[in-house]
Amino acid sequence: MAEAVPISVKSEHPPSLDTADETPDKQTLLAVLQFLKKHNLRETQEKLEKEAEIRIEEDEKVTSRQQSSSEVSAALSAYKSDGDPSVYNDHYVTVREFVEHALDPYKCELVMLLYPVFIQLYLELVYNGHEDAARDFYDKFSGEQDDYLQEDLRQLSIITKKQHMEENVHVMENFRTSKYVIRMSRDSYTMLKRHLQATKKNLLLNLIQEHLYVDVFDGLPRSKEQISAVAGALGGEARRESNKTKVFYGLLKEPELNVQLEEEEEGAEGEDKPKKKKTKKELFSRKAKNDPNAPSSTRIPLPELTDSDKLDKVQSLREATKRVKVTADNLPSVCFYTILNAHQGVTSIEIAEDSSLMAAGFADGVIRIWAMTPARLRSMKYSNELEIIDKEADDVLERMMDDRTAANMKLMLGHSGPVYASRFSTDRKYMLSCSEDATIRLWSLLTYTCLVCYKGHTYPVWDVRFCPQGYYFVSAGQDRTARLWVTDQYQPVRIFTGHLSDVDCVQFHPNSNYVASGSCDRTVRLWDVLTGNCVRYMTGHKAAVQVLCFTPCGKMLASAGADGLVLVWALHHGNLLAILSSHTDTIYTMGFSREGHILATGGIDNCVVMWNMQKVAEQVDSEDLSLSTVHIKTDVIEQPLASYHTKATPVLCLHFSRRNLLLAAGPFVQT
Repeated sequence: MAEAVPISVKSEHPPSLDTADETPDKQTLLAVLQFLKKHNLRETQEKLEKEAEIRIEEDEKVTSRQQSSSEVSAALSAYKSDGDPSVYNDHYVTVREFVEHALDPYKCELVMLLYPVFIQLYLELVYNGHEDAARDFYDKFSGEQDDYLQEDLRQLSIITKKQHMEENVHVMENFRTSKYVIRMSRDSYTMLKRHLQATKKNLLLNLIQEHLYVDVFDGLPRSKEQISAVAGALGGEARRESNKTKVFYGLLKEPELNVQLEEEEEGAEGEDKPKKKKTKKELFSRKAKNDPNAPSSTRIPLPELTDSDKLDKVQSLREATKRVKVTADNLPSVCFYTILNAHQGVTSIEIAEDSSLMAAGFADGVIRIWAMTPARLRSMKYSNELEIIDKEADDVLERMMDDRTAANMKLMLGHSGPVYASRFSTDRKYMLSCSEDATIRLWSLLTYTCLVCYKGHTYPVWDVRFCPQGYYFVSAGQDRTARLWVTDQYQPVRIFTGHLSDVDCVQFHPNSNYVASGSCDRTVRLWDVLTGNCVRYMTGHKAAVQVLCFTPCGKMLASAGADGLVLVWALHHGNLLAILSSHTDTIYTMGFSREGHILATGGIDNCVVMWNMQKVAEQVDSEDLSLSTVHIKTDVIEQPLASYHTKATPVLCLHFSRRNLLLAAGPFVQT
């Protein structure tokens, strides 16, 4: 939105008759229109626009284009050079030979210079009009870069003229919005600087200073494995100050509920009844303890628990007493649901927290909901029938439902494009969905109709998630943003910006104070809901990040994506703890067991894989978190606990029930 221009009076006297017909100052009218728009005075705004023949939207577009054009020109001016195009090849070869002849301890760090130097030299050639030299330079050296960088280089290859640099704003933003970050030891950096000064490569020295950010640390150089584990992001590694902010990763204190667990056991048979009571009491007392790393319960406004929420928590606690403890020696059972004859194409699947409902989104914009229990799905009665119900009856909620509408499956229509995600609220009264049509819809699961259509994203919305406490939800889209919403407002309350490409997935932290996002720029970010700031920046993926999952304790975050790798992060410092490597294709879903001991992963390689997370959790509990975050030991785990293959069903959803039964689902794909 353009800023309002203050209204200035040029003369103290009223205009004379011969100047009364002159057109008023356009900037003054725009300022008035901005004021009217800000205060939502639409009728007055429309009348003024009609009379003055000025459209505020058109002015905003022109202003936006002018600002964008000036920003692009200012950023591209850094590439201006009068250098001879024939020396650019020599400069790159010089850097490459310097790296190749360096001692092995330093070579691993210095080799990370080659890719950003190649990019900036190519762009400088293009900007200064040396098109043929730029093409020869690209063809000669692009094949030397790492395999996971080839997709970025293919996007770069379409930039062959200075005009292309100005027109392809989104592509150029990937390479120029911020400096490429490289971390290296002080010894390696000193060697590099001395070499460039000794060989008088001022062009290279200026290029590194202009477009690279070298994060120098004291101590020994990192090993090849340590560098490879965190390399791969579109903008380089994370700066050390990016992960300095304190993160409250602990869980919120559970509410004190008066649960009469003893009464439930009075009629039970068997001699071990007192033992069962004791187990339930111990579990309940553990839930009520304060976590020293938890945020204050008033840090962000959260909705109060309703009576139905409390009843659901009581039921969850009762089921927890019957939960099977799964470990590496006692793996969970798996129940797989296959969707057959899905000719419309299944694009997403979701299972409710209590495992009572399953929803699937389809490519034709339809959402289908199935009951996973004997209870059939019913809609609420019409208003004229609800008026005659006795509202004081104990079973008033049951009387509100219409048995005539009972069915095993419900159909919901509204989206005009493929449905990429559908999520149930914790109380299972509502459901969110997002689509290619750039909208998010809130559905009622009492009437199975759309309540609200949220419009804020400008491109397809890839993912949406409900807050564990309800009320809030977060979305991710192709417009490179994640957005925080509340259900009773049409506009987002937070917009998280910083990713250099599509934001593919989002996830709420169990304490609702943080949101994690994964992107096509191969990074994972953690955002503070209170401030909207990025408090963790994690790199290491070699392809787009497609799914995120927090451990139940909130200490760790697992991310996975198109590179077939699962990376496990410690939120305390943003360190990479483990790399899980077994999948052969993109991973689309993950789920932790209720205690967090087992991690299940699945994807389009038609496989469900289980991993032992106990050792990783022990490492987090035992490590000295005050140690340097530069030389981090990362475990590479290539042997999973178990792997279960389907014949022709990709795994799109994994969910552990309250009793630790693993539920999996996917569509049958005809080969």
